[in-house]
Amino acid sequence: MARTNPITFFQQVRTEVSKVTWPGRNEVIISTIMVLVLVIFASIFFLVADQVISWLVSLMLSIR
Repeated sequence: MARTNPITFFQQVRTEVSKVTWPGRNEVIISTIMVLVLVIFASIFFLVADQVISWLVSLMLSIR
């Protein structure tokens, strides 16, 4: 395994970070809102699915 000089390493990191295209403020806001909306939809979906499965299991267990 090759050992890298810490100074060389940080120079390489700085070079790579300078190539990154950072998102703008609007992109961050829109992405955050989209994530929150999808989390809410997923939560509602899993709540409904859990309630339906719970109802079906209780129905099946109550049959004699």
